[in-house]
Amino acid sequence: MSGLSADLALLPGGWTRNASFDVDGRGLIASVAEGKTGGTGIVLPGMPNLHSHSFQRAMAGLVETAGPGKDSFWTWRELMYRFVQLFGPEDIEAIASQAFAEMLCAGYTSVAEFHYLHHAPDGRPYAARTELSDRIVAAARRTGIRLTLLPVFYAAGGFGGALPSERQRRFLNDAESFLRLVEDLRAAYDEDPMIRIGIAPHSLRAAPPDALAEVIREARRIDGEMPIHIHIAEQRKEVEDCVAWSGARPVDWLFDHHEVDRHWCLVHATHMTAGETRRFARSGAVAGLCPTTEANLGDGLFRAPAFLRQGGVFGVGSDSNVTIDPAEELRLLEYGQRLLLRRRNVLAEGEGSSTGAALYKATLAGGAAALGHPIGALLPGHFADFVTLDDEAPTLTGASGDAVLDGWIFSGGKSLVRSVSVGGREVVQDGRHIEGESIAARYRQTLKKALAAR
Repeated sequence: MSGLSADLALLPGGWTRNASFDVDGRGLIASVAEGKTGGTGIVLPGMPNLHSHSFQRAMAGLVETAGPGKDSFWTWRELMYRFVQLFGPEDIEAIASQAFAEMLCAGYTSVAEFHYLHHAPDGRPYAARTELSDRIVAAARRTGIRLTLLPVFYAAGGFGGALPSERQRRFLNDAESFLRLVEDLRAAYDEDPMIRIGIAPHSLRAAPPDALAEVIREARRIDGEMPIHIHIAEQRKEVEDCVAWSGARPVDWLFDHHEVDRHWCLVHATHMTAGETRRFARSGAVAGLCPTTEANLGDGLFRAPAFLRQGGVFGVGSDSNVTIDPAEELRLLEYGQRLLLRRRNVLAEGEGSSTGAALYKATLAGGAAALGHPIGALLPGHFADFVTLDDEAPTLTGASGDAVLDGWIFSGGKSLVRSVSVGGREVVQDGRHIEGESIAARYRQTLKKALAAR
C-alpha cells in the first residue's frame, strides 16, 4: 500500500489541512486521515475530461487562416476530413499519446475519447477490427491517463440516412459491425480498471433512427450502465436541418424517442429552447461543454444559468484539443456567461460564494458521471487520482480554501500544476510528464511526415 500527504486537500466535506491518503494495490483510496504533517502542497481531485477527439490535436494552430467566403464549423469540418486522411495507426497512437500527456500535465486525470476513426483512409477495414481503438488504449496506457473509450457509431452523411461522403469513409459502420466492435473491445479491456468501454452515436444526423435504436438497445442489454455520449444541437444549421427532416428540434427528438438518463452525456447542446433545456436538466444526463472548441468553431454559447436553475449537471472537455487546460475551459465557460449577461460571477452559487469552487466541484461530479468511473472525489473507494498545485506560485500567494480554485482558474491555469498521480502512480513531476520528451519527439516526427504529405 502506498500513500500521499497534503498540506491542504479538497475533500468532499471541504478543505482539510494535513490530510493523508492510503492507496491500495488497485489504485483506489483505502483511507483518508487528518493531522499528518509534512505534506506535498495543495491536492485536488483530478479533473475528468469528458469529450476529446485526440487526433485533432495535430490540427491545432494549422487551420486558422481565413478561406474564401465565410468560415464556419462546416468549412472547418471539410479541412478536418482532409487532414484525417494523412494518418495511419502508428500516427494515431503518437498523436493520442501527445494529447494525453498534455492533458495530464494540465490537471486532467481521465478522458472520454470520442473515437470515430475505425478504418484505413480508403475506408477498408483493418485486419483487426479494433486496430485504431487499440492504438488509443496503447496511448492511454503509455501516458497513464484513465480512459473511457467511446467507439463512435457513424452510418450516414446527414439526417434521414443521407449517403456519406468519400471523406467520411474512415468513420463508417452499420449497426451490426459497430456492435461487434463494442463486444470485441469489452472482451479485450473489461478487466482493466483503467479502462471503461461506452458508446457514442456520433449525432442524430450520422445515426439513422432505426440503427440508433438498435445500437442503444443492444448497448443497454450488454451493460445497463454503459456511458452513452452523443453530439447534439451544436450548430444552428444542425437544428434547422433536424426540423426540416423530422419536424422536431434535436434535443426534443432525442427525448421523444429514447430514455435519456444519468448515463448519457449530451455534448454541446448549445442551441436549445426553454422546454428542451428543462427536459435535459431534469433527466440527470450530463451536458458536455467544450468552451474553447465551441469558441474556436463559432458554435455559440450554452445558456448555463437556465440549465443550472433546473438542476442540470455539466462537465467540460477539450474536444478538438486546440488548447488543453481545464482551468481555461472553466474560465471561458464563466466569461462567456458574463459577456452574454453583462454581469460578473454568474455561475457562483450565491452571495459570498466562490465562482471557481462552484465551477470546479460541479465539473468533477458531472465528469465522473459521464466517464462511468469512481473518480472526482478524494474519499475511500474512489480512484487515487490526485492533482497537486504549486503552493509557492505567486498567483496563489496568501490563498487558502476556495480562493485557491479562484486563483488557479481565473489567474493561473496549467502552469500551476506541479504533479499528477493516477491510481496512486505519479505520472507528472515538476510540471512535466515522466515520458514527455520521448512522446513529444515521436509526435513531432509524425506531424512533420503528415505535413510533408499534405
